[in-house]
Parts: sequence; C-alpha cells; structure tokens
Amino acid sequence: MNESEPLITTIPADFSTPDKIVYGLSFRQILIVTLTGGIAAAIYYLFHQLLPIVILAAIVLPLVALGLTIALGRRDGLSLDRFALAALLHARTHKRLVCAPEGVVEPPSWCRLRGKLPAPLRLPVRAIRTDGALELSDGGVAVLVETSTLSFHLRTTSEQAALVGAFGRWLNSLEAPVQILARARPADLTDLIATVEHQAEALPHAALADAAREHAAYLAELNDSRELLMRQVLVVLRDHPTTSRARRTVRRDASAAVVLRRAAEAERSLAALGISTRVLDADGASQALAACLDPGSQHPLGQALPDEVITSTTGSTS
Repeated sequence: MNESEPLITTIPADFSTPDKIVYGLSFRQILIVTLTGGIAAAIYYLFHQLLPIVILAAIVLPLVALGLTIALGRRDGLSLDRFALAALLHARTHKRLVCAPEGVVEPPSWCRLRGKLPAPLRLPVRAIRTDGALELSDGGVAVLVETSTLSFHLRTTSEQAALVGAFGRWLNSLEAPVQILARARPADLTDLIATVEHQAEALPHAALADAAREHAAYLAELNDSRELLMRQVLVVLRDHPTTSRARRTVRRDASAAVVLRRAAEAERSLAALGISTRVLDADGASQALAACLDPGSQHPLGQALPDEVITSTTGSTS
C-alpha cells in the first residue's frame, strides 16, 4: 500500500434509514399505502352502485390523501405513523412528575424512606469501593478509566495507519463489552489562575513575574467572558460475576480484581497510542458520577470513609 495514500472511509449519514424496497419506499410505507388503497377500493366496490360518484370521491379521496400523508410525511425526525402512535400513547398515559407506576412510598415520621425507591432514583451504581471499583445494582462490577486525547488529523498518513492499527489491536484484545464515553463539561480556570499568581511571586526575575501576572490576567478575562468547555473521555470496563456458591462479597472481590486487571491492560495498550490513562480511584469515580448526574455544579471531594477520623483544620482564636 502506498504510504502517501490517505486512509479515507466514507460513512453515510443515513445509515439508520430503513431499506428502500420499491420506488424509494420502505416496507412500512408500502404497507400503509397498500392498506389505504385496499380500504378505498373496498369502499368503492361496495357502494359504487348505491352512492353517486361525487359522494364516493368525497369519502375515498380524503382517505387516500391521509394514507399518503402518513406514509410519506415526517415530523421531528419520525415518520407520521410513529409520531401519531407516540402522541396517542402520550395522551393515554398519566402525567406524573415521578415515573413510579406502582406509587411513591410516603416518607415516615423520621424521614427515612422505607421500601423501594422510585424508578428514577434507582441508580445503577450501588456502592464505590476504596480501590475505585463500582458495585452495580445488577451484581456486576465496573471500573472507570480516564484517558487523554490526541490529534489524529495532524499526523502523517503512516502515523495515522499506525494509530488505527494499534487501536484495532486493543479492540480485538477485549474479552468483554467496553463502553467509551466522550463528554464535554464546563471548565473553570479559577484554580489555575490562583496557582499562576502564587507562583509568580517566587520567580527569580521581575520580567518573568510580570509575564506570569499578565498571563493570569488573560486567563481571568477568558474565564469570565467565555463559556469554556473541556472534553473528558472515560472507558468503562465491567464484569458480571458468575453464579456460584461463594458468598456475594467473594464474588464481587473476584470481579473487581478482573476489571482492575483489564484496566491495567488497557493502560498498557493505549500507551502505545500516546494516550495517557489513569484508573479513577474512589474520589475520582465519585466525582465523575456526580458530574454526570449533575453537570455544571460544584462537587467537593474529600468525603471521609466510615472508618476514618474526621478532623477540623479551622484556626483557633485567642
């Protein structure tokens, strides 16, 4: 293969469009048109000797027009038959603020919820272990791996081919399903600005200190005038323990060891691409889950574990 030849693959934007059967129509459209035409023909066959042609046309033509509109029309990216079905189901369902068909449990006198939580509050993560593994509600265990990004288009053709090959080898080495989550989150430069201003005082030359302060002022102006976004890529590795007679804690520990080993293997494989990775510990996983559930808000770290001593660092007054 010529190294100067670019690796370009065209992916159609309408890959989810249903297959066209005949005359550019899908099977659902043909079925709707056929049913409408059959009903119109049946009406004409049954009543053409009893009713004038004008009355038959007034009955049949709107019916045919309605069928063609439903078959060929679209609304909000959906065909009109699916849109009408969704509208009918929405109109027939009860409008509840909480999706709890079985009813919401009333809070007891001590404000402790007894029984099952409403469906939207049943999170898939049951607990976060100290090693960063997530205990899932279905009995499985997952690990979050945060990765950096790289610029693909700034590489040469041979480098792009090497990156594609290395990434393909990592995908082929996977033994279990893996989820890759890429999301944009708000970026706050307040801590970086404070660090630059603090380090400027310790610089050995006044010109360097002035340049650092000017850079901190530029970052402050940028942070206040623009809505900054940063991209975060998370690789989610999970394992579901096999059914055995061992205790649940033993099975979860074994699954946690498996996913942590897979995370270490993913770190070594992705390092060949020039991508830095790190397995999120308990604090990092908690921060990532909180940011996904409530994006844009501040989520302080440093929560104490059940067996840790809580200390206070407030200054004393004399």
